[in-house]
Amino acid sequence: MIETPSLVDQYCHGVLRTELGLGTFEAQLARTEGPPAPGTTLFDTQTGFAVRRWCPPLLGLEPHCPPAGYLARRRELGVLESGRRLLRGSGITTYLVDTGLPGDLTGPGELASTADAEAREIVRLELLAEQVADTSGTVESFLANLAESVHGAAASAVAFTSVAGVRHGLALAPEPPGPGEVRGAAGRWLAARRVGDELTDPVLLRHLLWIAVASGLPLQLHAGLGETGARVDRTDPVLLTDFVRATAGLGTDLVLLHAYPYHRHAAHLAGVFPHVYADSGAALVRTGARAATILAETLELAPFGKILFSSGGQRLPELHVVGARLFREALTQVLGTWVTEGAWSRPDAQRVATLIASGNARRVYGLE
Repeated sequence: MIETPSLVDQYCHGVLRTELGLGTFEAQLARTEGPPAPGTTLFDTQTGFAVRRWCPPLLGLEPHCPPAGYLARRRELGVLESGRRLLRGSGITTYLVDTGLPGDLTGPGELASTADAEAREIVRLELLAEQVADTSGTVESFLANLAESVHGAAASAVAFTSVAGVRHGLALAPEPPGPGEVRGAAGRWLAARRVGDELTDPVLLRHLLWIAVASGLPLQLHAGLGETGARVDRTDPVLLTDFVRATAGLGTDLVLLHAYPYHRHAAHLAGVFPHVYADSGAALVRTGARAATILAETLELAPFGKILFSSGGQRLPELHVVGARLFREALTQVLGTWVTEGAWSRPDAQRVATLIASGNARRVYGLE
């Protein structure tokens, strides 16, 4: 038996503080741009089936119970108690929380209290820039305040994260933009934007990436199908190859988040470049019963010290649970098979499991 007694969730979000009905709950099960087709349900997905398998026992129900019965039990317990039982039953002991998702979500402190775990903040670069723009009157003040805000965030955050791949695509020019180029782009953006508008300008997105690299904190880059609205053809992590080369030797680690269905490409980059790491998170939640196959494909190419666990959970505590449970099951199945076949020794399998579950994240993010 391969054991993973402690999990460091190296990328997730907080959970909703409000109770949900059937329709609003199932809308969180898939990253769709609308409701399910008439006559269908998003519970009939790999993620939906995984929720019905792993979450009901934590609320005192039988596995695979019908969605209506599960949600009735959830409402009976209340959002706070159900969230407490679910998160504390996940086996996750440390959460690294991206606070850049909109909505009434718990922050790192509240999530840590509910889960009886540790939690640290990941700062989303684009949201930080948008907040600075909302309060800066001129181009000069915007750029100065942005640099100061990134520097200030680096003092307490555990990492930065970027959704440049969602906003524009990962085929960005690899070099840092020049000062004149940055000032021109900032002027055009500030002149046209309204308060709350999202940052999509490719020059400013590159500028953000490079000032984050200069901070020395790990930089997480969203790739693949991790975010709603992403054009999957623009989020293949191989599009980052030139940027990865340009950042080599600068002392900043790059973590490729999600990546599915390009998880093998992310694993390849992690194998080639010393400062690149591959996330094994959201792909497992999406693929459910096929999670072991996806994890094995990542293990084909990435060095074992370069793979990190995450749940990718957001809004629903069920997604944190499912991410953790599917990861444990997949890891036990894959590594256990290799031990049984004689390809690996059991001590080596246990050591690798511990690295991926928590050890690699503790090293990359400097966790105690």
